[in-house]
Amino acid sequence: MDNNHQITVTSPLLPDLDEFHQLLKEIWDSKWITNNGSFHQRLEKALAEYLKVPYVSLFTNGTLPLITALQALRITGEVITTPYSFVATTHSLWWNGIKPVFVDIDPATGNIDPEKIEAAITPKTTAIMPVHVYGKPCDTKRIQEIADKYGLKVIYDAAHAFGVEVNGESILNAGDMSTLSFHATKVYNTIEGGAMVMHDEKTKKRIDYLKNFGFAGETEVVAPGINSKVDEMRSAYGLLNLRQVDDAIEARHQVAVRYREALRDVDGITFFDDMPGVRHNYSYFPIFVDADKFGMTRDELYFKMRDNGVLGRRYFYPLISEFTTYRGLPSAAPENLPNAHRMADTVICLPMHHALSDADVNKIIAQIKR
Repeated sequence: MDNNHQITVTSPLLPDLDEFHQLLKEIWDSKWITNNGSFHQRLEKALAEYLKVPYVSLFTNGTLPLITALQALRITGEVITTPYSFVATTHSLWWNGIKPVFVDIDPATGNIDPEKIEAAITPKTTAIMPVHVYGKPCDTKRIQEIADKYGLKVIYDAAHAFGVEVNGESILNAGDMSTLSFHATKVYNTIEGGAMVMHDEKTKKRIDYLKNFGFAGETEVVAPGINSKVDEMRSAYGLLNLRQVDDAIEARHQVAVRYREALRDVDGITFFDDMPGVRHNYSYFPIFVDADKFGMTRDELYFKMRDNGVLGRRYFYPLISEFTTYRGLPSAAPENLPNAHRMADTVICLPMHHALSDADVNKIIAQIKR
């Protein structure tokens, strides 16, 4: 292998170029390149079927459906959420003038700890925004029980959870709405893109208005919407990628199997195993470094790997609660979030994608075991 070859943490799933060119020719011939064209409509239907959900609304990225869900449900005041996620989760609250309230995570999953949610509820709390971290399902049953008890809405940030199921049921059906990211780094991508999952046609119609300036007809605007529509090119690209995403997920699964076999007995390295009854998508493979047992800190291992051409990522470090915008919030105090801090300070996400070769995986494992 070329010693200068860098192994990236992710690699985009790309459709066949010849097939994509054929669809582009159709689009060119039609001269309909955006505004709810035929490929856009086909992709929404195909995704709803693949994901086993009633309705899907496509968005131009994964952040705008979060922002729009909060608008659609008229969320105000305070929303309970996790500090252990990508910043878009909390930014969506901030952009809506909502105060994020952080609670700690469950160290067994990395997801928001339902047992911490109830204590954080105040008269200003209107919703809960959990994240299926690394695509691992939240305890949706317990979260819904709390939401029902206090009359709260639940919006799931399911950016990592494409195709994830529990006992054959899509986790995207939990809560009031779920949002997805189809960014180039995700298991399934439309280059940039995202989606919202909702339960009924009325909500779907409202969301579709909100993502198109609020237009309900040529001269009627029914809400202060924004522009987050998806063009025909990315819709066509997405249709082609949907055909091959199962093979890509299986390739990722095989990489996860290799990692687990090789690293299970390495002192000071731990990782998540598959959860019973869950169809995982293997979007990430985080390991956690116990410096005392491993003989090296997380950052020492991270930089050693990087110097040797293995580009892991410290997802999610630092915590959202550590960033300037949020660190002054009472709920952001480190003593409030011990599990989240421990995870953020010890995590490295190893390279995980469909294009990793056996030699790549061997090199990654060797860097950790050496």
